[in-house]
Amino acid sequence: MADAPGLLIAAPASGTGKTTVMLGLLRALAGDGLAVQPFKSGPDYIDPAFHRAASGRASFNLDSWAMSPALLDAIAAEAAGADICIAEGSMGLYDGVATRGLSGFGSSAETARRMGWPVVLVLDVGGQAQSAAATALGFARYMPDLPFAGVILNRVASPRHERLIRTGMEAAGITVLGALPRRGDLALPERHLGLVQAVEHSDLDAAIVGYADFLRAHVDLAALRAAARGKAIPAPGALPHPPAQRIALAQDAAFSFTYPHLLKGWRAAGAEILPFSPLADEPPDPSADLVWLPGGYPELHAGALSTARTFRKALQNHAETRPVHGECGGYMALGAGLVDKAGQRHEMAGLLGLETSYETRKFHLGYRRAVLKAPMPGRDAGAALRGHEFHYSTILAEPDAPLAEVFDADGAPVPETGSRRGHVTGTFFHLIAEEPA
Repeated sequence: MADAPGLLIAAPASGTGKTTVMLGLLRALAGDGLAVQPFKSGPDYIDPAFHRAASGRASFNLDSWAMSPALLDAIAAEAAGADICIAEGSMGLYDGVATRGLSGFGSSAETARRMGWPVVLVLDVGGQAQSAAATALGFARYMPDLPFAGVILNRVASPRHERLIRTGMEAAGITVLGALPRRGDLALPERHLGLVQAVEHSDLDAAIVGYADFLRAHVDLAALRAAARGKAIPAPGALPHPPAQRIALAQDAAFSFTYPHLLKGWRAAGAEILPFSPLADEPPDPSADLVWLPGGYPELHAGALSTARTFRKALQNHAETRPVHGECGGYMALGAGLVDKAGQRHEMAGLLGLETSYETRKFHLGYRRAVLKAPMPGRDAGAALRGHEFHYSTILAEPDAPLAEVFDADGAPVPETGSRRGHVTGTFFHLIAEEPA
């Protein structure tokens, strides 16, 4: 057993500045010589790459809807040897789904309560003064057994504004851990799936240094460290097993969304991961047992993928005798064609009949539970999988045999069943975990 003192950075809603606070805090604490272990509550697969850039340690998702208690414990054990854990929440602190998953409803509050990490609430106080204390008080008391450290005020307009807000917080008994003046240059660039990927940020390290300096100037880091708490973590359990022994994994700006706990589990079980770049027209390693195309932004690189003849030919050759699997963007790249936002169709690998379009966007978002109708790499027919779907493509055709029966978090069927043809499989959801037998 090991202690995991930590904090969870949360907010009443998305867009309040918690990612900026998170990155600045990670870098500031690491700069003080601490070993800082980052985590992300929920299914987000973009933020962990930013966390790693800020802290120097891999960040892992903790998801109470998709993960069993044993898997949550196995992932939390990554904090072994760290001085402090800092987790970033998703959406609003209490936001989740209506139907309980493997161990909860998927809210950040559940993660904080389970780990014993006090919540630091980032409040956008623009347009209000003492009333901000009522919001903070409601969040502090909504779940009585949730540890609550205090608030960081964001987008404070002036010293007078700060004094008024602090007066309200003092009356409500809420600790103010910092007050960040309003600045318009601290937002990270975004696109339709959220933040621009860490690998695409032109000067990410300089931005993070700026965030850390900003946090040091306006947040009581000593008080934050003193507020960190945590429950004992059981000895490490089993992370997800690998789908093959030698895995050729696409990794570049078009294919970058792979959950860190999966890669950690694959390597821990002795699997060899062989990265390659389809955008650079690199072929997957010919000795690989499996080619895995993760999600990402193929729609932004459809022209380059359509002309990557070496990659496409090697992929087709591999699929004649060995498995190929794609998730979301990777699934689209395995299809027959992809229409970009300008209406131009680009030929894809053609290993499946899937046709997708970004000319007219359609929003697909939510947890997924899939019961396999046929095997996929590393999983037998009948296995129940938990995952998450998030994309804006319109599905023009999905003509191949369905891979699974797929349901949303409330058990309602969804039409995106995934596909299978020969040795090739694909899903629109990103795999998080397999349900325990």
